[in-house]
Amino acid sequence: MDVELVLRSTRVITPEGTRAASVAVSGGKITAVLAHDADVPDGARLEDFGDDVLLPGLVDTHVHVNDPGRTEWEGFWTATRAAAAGGITTLVDMPLNSLPPTTTVDNLRTKQDVARTKAHIDIGFWGGALPDNVRDLKPLHDAGVYGFKCFLSPSGVDEFPHLDQDQLAASMAEIAGFGGLLIVHAEDPHELDAAPHKSGPKYTDYLDTRPRVSEDVAIEGLIAQAKRLGARIHVLHLSSSDALPLIAAARREGVKLTVETCPHYLTLTAEEVPDGASEFKCCPPIREAANQDLLWAALADGTIDCIVTDHSPSTADLKTDDFATAWGGISGLQLSLPAIWTEARKRGHSLEDVVRWMSTRTSELVGLDQKGAIEAGRDADFAVLAPDETFTVDPAELQHRNRVTAYAGKTLSGVVKSTWLRGERILHGGEFSEPAGRLLERKN
Repeated sequence: MDVELVLRSTRVITPEGTRAASVAVSGGKITAVLAHDADVPDGARLEDFGDDVLLPGLVDTHVHVNDPGRTEWEGFWTATRAAAAGGITTLVDMPLNSLPPTTTVDNLRTKQDVARTKAHIDIGFWGGALPDNVRDLKPLHDAGVYGFKCFLSPSGVDEFPHLDQDQLAASMAEIAGFGGLLIVHAEDPHELDAAPHKSGPKYTDYLDTRPRVSEDVAIEGLIAQAKRLGARIHVLHLSSSDALPLIAAARREGVKLTVETCPHYLTLTAEEVPDGASEFKCCPPIREAANQDLLWAALADGTIDCIVTDHSPSTADLKTDDFATAWGGISGLQLSLPAIWTEARKRGHSLEDVVRWMSTRTSELVGLDQKGAIEAGRDADFAVLAPDETFTVDPAELQHRNRVTAYAGKTLSGVVKSTWLRGERILHGGEFSEPAGRLLERKN
């Protein structure tokens, strides 16, 4: 195909490293990564970004869009604009907090119909594993969901109940039977029940109610079930560094286990949370600085595979000053890249590391082999980043429907200049194109 577009930068992040290059695009695909001074073919348009960094569009595999049913919490229109503003070109939507939840094929089709005309970026979908829907799992798999989410403790919404150990085994066995992926919110309900039951505005009291041991015990049991059944499992939003030795040992034993963590665990600390500031509340919780250091070390050595937002917004009125009753979730789509880059560079990590954690490995997790790298044959999805420019987070400038953020007032490094989806610029200078995202389905 004739080259239609050439994107040029002195810093292009490729699988082979960062180099000066020109990236040729045709038909929405990358056709070649060429020398920086390569001739621009006749008829092709050149976009030269100078020293700004050209990186593959980020892939966020943990997003609660809440649409339909709780669209006042977020919605596909606002979520995908926020994602594009943060350099994210693909997201995978979680099966709960929408009504209906994505637990049957009919419910999946309902959600897809709502998303179809509102998506500024590409969207895939997770299915849900509930106590009573084992028979729905294979049909959902065949319909193209990327895997199945379950909770081991109460989810916070009545329509998405958690699994006990027998129900977990039944769902896991069914999913393993057709080669699917089970992704798990791993907090043990018995440990949560045994923890102090405290309410009020003090964050330290809230932290006591969700101790690290609740994650550790849940992950230990999950590993045992996966080992017995030969299942492929993924631990969601790891917060407890105490679980890292369990995870490393399981991998050495051949358990098919992957793990994610989130920007809020890597950039925010329990010590800095003000009393009553429930914009910092999430489950499992943001923990202490020493715990955070160990999470970064686990990213560096590969024990933790990837970073995702777990974007889980709500209306502002649900973020009360009582940590016991406030909605637990952090909105992070638009700010995840600069938040991680700001902290990563302080710790000696490169933008190549950030791309690996937030694009390449997330793409690999769900089998999106057309995403996650700048190389021939991949989708022409890009973010253009000025890594040394800084900005101070103003909630009023966020694209999220509810502009409640734990990052308010923080100065972050890394300004997204433009975002590109299949060779089309969807964000530039704060202006968005019309929705051009596609609905993605898992390849059989």
